[in-house]
Amino acid sequence: MGSSAPEEVWRREAPHVLGALARRYGDWGDCEDAVQEALLAAHDQWPAAGVPEHPRGWLVRVASRRLVDVRRSRAARESREESWADPPGEVADDPVERDDTLDVLLLCCHPVLTPASQVALTLRAVAGLTTAQVAAAFFVPEATMAQRISRAKKTLREHGVGFGRVDPAELPDRLTAALRVLYLVFTEGHTASAGEDLVDGSLASEALRLARDLHTRLPYDDEVTGLLALMLLTHARRPGRVDGAGDLVPLAEQDRSLWDAAAIREGAGLVEQVLPRGHVGRYQLQAAIAAVHAEAATFEETDWVQVVALYRMLAEHFPDPTVTLNLAVAVAAAMGPEAGLAELAPLLDDPALAGRHRVHAVRAHLLEESGSLAGARASYSLAARLATNAREQRYLNGRLAALDRQDGGA
Repeated sequence: MGSSAPEEVWRREAPHVLGALARRYGDWGDCEDAVQEALLAAHDQWPAAGVPEHPRGWLVRVASRRLVDVRRSRAARESREESWADPPGEVADDPVERDDTLDVLLLCCHPVLTPASQVALTLRAVAGLTTAQVAAAFFVPEATMAQRISRAKKTLREHGVGFGRVDPAELPDRLTAALRVLYLVFTEGHTASAGEDLVDGSLASEALRLARDLHTRLPYDDEVTGLLALMLLTHARRPGRVDGAGDLVPLAEQDRSLWDAAAIREGAGLVEQVLPRGHVGRYQLQAAIAAVHAEAATFEETDWVQVVALYRMLAEHFPDPTVTLNLAVAVAAAMGPEAGLAELAPLLDDPALAGRHRVHAVRAHLLEESGSLAGARASYSLAARLATNAREQRYLNGRLAALDRQDGGA
């Protein structure tokens, strides 16, 4: 099986194993539980025994045995015998090699589920994470995440949703949801919303892997290509985003020699490939912006005028507070902090955004750049109080302390 780490192998194989079982046994919820049991068995056995020569077949056999045992126990409790179960040694000869990643992903993103449930199921069934790992990624108790996953599977069962190919008429909406879920997972890994670490590299890498799998299945879908390019270009900058202590390093101060040049080339190549094809979507535009940043030799050499133009296009077609916030930063870089503050003003008047620390953090930075140090102090202080990630809090408090020192030395 080569030198792949056991965890990489079982994560990669999880959707294929689930697809093989679901086609054979039908009940997606039971099959998903059995796959999790098989992954736990692999977690316990593979580090010592080594990865099997055919890991997918190993996982399918173990999961099938778990499923057979569960159904036999259930049948015994109900005082009846079922004859459906295949002998464990004869499991899934023909379907094991089929690629089920896309089908499992689309099932996890069924519209009857809430976005939170879609994300949780995707991480469990497609990424092969355990419930404990999913819970840890989103800073909730394992019991809470287990209930969320259980409710999601119950919802699918109640709506009669089974595993199988998605009707072509439903594919666009389901694919849109799948891309949104992968983007949310990647974003949470790129900048964790809470906790002690700024970046969850494993979560971001997992989202990138799944986006690459999706692109392999749908290489001519422009938004799939755009999302993969965006992830590559953003993830490439990860080594420079934190210092040796794990603290945040602003874009302007990052050592660009640490960035992943190969990932930047690949991502930029995908952008160049997809943009001329016609309709431009949300992820393609974001990828184009990321490419401008990634290809600039220094922060000062960034083509901020082009970044502003791309953000204005994004804001026009896909309005979103985060887009407006990033537009304000770009406008400030291109035309000065006062122009950026003018772009930012509408967000400050929106009650729904009053509790978002990044709005106040950007305002603090722009006020500092404009020389309004009293206002900058107040905004840095508010942003630090609102931030839930310890690294971001530390950075914001550090900026506040620097202003105090500057004032004291004046």
